[in-house]
Amino acid sequence: LGCKTYFCDPYCAWQKGTNENTNGLLREFYPKGMDLFEVDPEELKKNLNLLNNRPRKCIKYKTPKEELLGNSF
Repeated sequence: LGCKTYFCDPYCAWQKGTNENTNGLLREFYPKGMDLFEVDPEELKKNLNLLNNRPRKCIKYKTPKEELLGNSF
């Protein structure tokens, strides 16, 4: 994909803000400790679509989908 990659140090949550934020967004759908094997695949698809179409401040209020694919979707 030609993307820049950054690897955080283990146990350094402050180095991975976007990851931690996304984990928080996922917790709106799936509480911590929940067995994700119990999630219906269609429900997961729907929730991932919601997250991928949610504007993010860190990418200038574009959605992750827009950032990845451009505006041609």
